[in-house]
Amino acid sequence: MAQRDYYDVLGVDKNASESEISKAYRKLAKKYHPDLNHEPGAEEKYKEVNEAYEVLHDKQKRAQYDQFGQAGVNGQGGFGGQGFGGFGGQGGYSSQGFGDFGDIFGDIFGSAFGGGRSRVDPTAPQKGQDLDYTMTIDFMDAIKGKKTDITYTRSEVCPTCDGSGAEKGTHPITCDKCHGSGVMTVTRQTPLGVIQQQTTCDKCGGRGTIIEHPCQTCHGQGTVDKKQTLQVTVPAGIDNGQQIRLSGQGEAGKNGGPYGDLYIVFRVKPSKEFRRNGTTIYTEAPISFAQAALGDKIRVNTVHGPVDLTIPAGTQPNTNFKLRGQGVPKINGTGNGDQEVTVKVVIPKKINDKQKEALVDYVKAGGGNISPQEKNFFERLKDKLNGE
Repeated sequence: MAQRDYYDVLGVDKNASESEISKAYRKLAKKYHPDLNHEPGAEEKYKEVNEAYEVLHDKQKRAQYDQFGQAGVNGQGGFGGQGFGGFGGQGGYSSQGFGDFGDIFGDIFGSAFGGGRSRVDPTAPQKGQDLDYTMTIDFMDAIKGKKTDITYTRSEVCPTCDGSGAEKGTHPITCDKCHGSGVMTVTRQTPLGVIQQQTTCDKCGGRGTIIEHPCQTCHGQGTVDKKQTLQVTVPAGIDNGQQIRLSGQGEAGKNGGPYGDLYIVFRVKPSKEFRRNGTTIYTEAPISFAQAALGDKIRVNTVHGPVDLTIPAGTQPNTNFKLRGQGVPKINGTGNGDQEVTVKVVIPKKINDKQKEALVDYVKAGGGNISPQEKNFFERLKDKLNGE
């Protein structure tokens, strides 16, 4: 089957900006996410959207795709017709076209090959790692929202050394082997001749600095693990698998960098009474044959409390009624979704003589005839054996 154009997949123009591509991706990813959309084919569409975004949000991949189409991102673009042009990412030898070749060339030849990747200054401020926290909540808490406390462990800046890793009154010194770069150059003999390769400094471990007198509290790490108690606001309408981000509540950064973020992932317990799909709530309501035939007004439960529902005369079994605004609050909008109620006509297992007589008269009034079966086969057999 032919693969769809990535721009068509995201529904954007070929001249779309990076922000337009990201906005389109977020909208479609949310629409087709398997945890939110259980329709047939949704998971495949979700994968297709992710594949398109992986290419179009990357400038180099997008340029290759625009020039060579699918071949440009599947390891075929530019090699046959472009000779050996493209070692820097324009043709066949880019890391996009040949998997890990860019990394291999980069390890052997340094920054001359492999896309010209630059190294991060090991002494520069670096943001801390993000953390994930899974919170399990009741069905109604997801509908109405609430505030609750969570406790988790994260790394924090050492209070003794203020994150330097060095004992109070001392400071880390610049590594005399790599001169603070965190890397060193090694000369190697290979079948291609003598080459130079950059590798992690074996004296400072890539940090660029050496701690001669480690802090006694953090043992030179600059951070300590600590339990953190935090009040979290659960948004009204949050759904199973969705998440929120709490800025600056993750791991401590390095070299004075900011803390990472904390992502709260929600797991919502199912309800015995209600079923949810997006912002719509589904329930069932039992009614009698008389209520279905004659009509009635009944009370049904919603996630916001009981409300009246009018049953028209002649209502058929499994008829659906929509209660507007009685569903789940919309997180990114205003108002609520709807609730759909399916009526189930309940046939009584036992009726008294007056009810039986009334039903027989009902059938006869319609010109029909009926022979009520008062007892089943086993009940009649029991009566016969007892001589009744």
